[in-house]
Amino acid sequence: MEIIEGGVTSPQGFKAAGVHSGVKYRTLDLGMLYSEVPARAFVGYTSNKVKSAPVQVMMSENSEFLSAFVINSGNANALTGRRGIEDAITMKNAAASELNIDAKEVGVMSTGLIGRFMDMHKVKYGISRAAKELEAGREADASIAEAIMTTDTIKKESAVRLRLADGTLVTIAALSKGSGMIAPHMKVLHGTTLCLVTTDATLSNGFRKTWGEILDDSMNMVTVDGDQSTNDTCALLANGKAGGKCADEDPNFINGLRKVMTDIARMLALDGEGATKLIEVQVIGAETKQDARSAVMTILNSPLVKSAIFGSDPNYGRIMMALGNSDCKFKIEDVRLTIKGGDMEVPILDSGAPVFQEERSVEVVRMAMDNKEVTILVDLSAGNESAVGWGCDLTYDYVRINAEYAT
Repeated sequence: MEIIEGGVTSPQGFKAAGVHSGVKYRTLDLGMLYSEVPARAFVGYTSNKVKSAPVQVMMSENSEFLSAFVINSGNANALTGRRGIEDAITMKNAAASELNIDAKEVGVMSTGLIGRFMDMHKVKYGISRAAKELEAGREADASIAEAIMTTDTIKKESAVRLRLADGTLVTIAALSKGSGMIAPHMKVLHGTTLCLVTTDATLSNGFRKTWGEILDDSMNMVTVDGDQSTNDTCALLANGKAGGKCADEDPNFINGLRKVMTDIARMLALDGEGATKLIEVQVIGAETKQDARSAVMTILNSPLVKSAIFGSDPNYGRIMMALGNSDCKFKIEDVRLTIKGGDMEVPILDSGAPVFQEERSVEVVRMAMDNKEVTILVDLSAGNESAVGWGCDLTYDYVRINAEYAT
């Protein structure tokens, strides 16, 4: 596997564009992704009961093949009633007309403020411009990445190139946006996290189960604030332009896809609104996979844990409090807790009791926590299952950003 500098147009047959339609002031606000041939589509949607209009429209069709996606930022098109549904359909139809394809081959995503009607005059203008500016290459990658950003501070891309077992050279690339209102729980065929994954490998419909498992281990293990968006959507498009055999069960392909999805998950967490630190929680020795995931997400979502990490405060009781609030089964006398930061790995708790209590030793914990990336390792000693998840600290800026979001 070769990690490459690239975005969603790195695989063969994909083009993209990002333009300014006028929905947002001066910045790029509408992106388009296009595949030269219809691509097999695997799409995961938010499990939130309040779903945006684009999600509702996409779910009602569940098209097996897609040739394009059109994505706007600045307006979520959520809680917009029948008009919102009609606007999402209009976006699909406008893109289909510009690209000379069937509207059922067009996916649509939106992100931004909830409860505002779309200015379709501007959106349709942007779609027309984007269709004419479709290109492949790093400039195109950068333009679509910028166009879908809201409160994001960095572009989120990852790409790898690898050989399948039959010798076919394929590329996998991913693009995402997301900074707040992030706790995805996306299901296949079921602040928003939007993600586009492209590959020129050949996949069959049978890959859906594997795709769901990869989503569960990557995007669905990210949380910034515990709030699942109305618009979360993640789509994998496989156009088969590289040729070769079906890659459904090829371990190299699966590992490559896991790599780019894990990269994106970490970027989403690190770029959480107001974040200064990436928090990784590893839970091992769980009785079940669900136990491990529950423990990870409960720790990551705890405001007290997040605040402690922000202040490098070695108050490990908060971590154990959060663990105790999860649904996982464990005996406190069997639990081991370790904090990692930089090149430091500090044991905190063993057999349910502190490893140390001296003030000097507490300062060592503080030093470990005073790093850009902090890892919390919990060994439950209750079984053989494990899980990993990513989040960020809770800062003053998170409150400021979200207190002023609509104004």
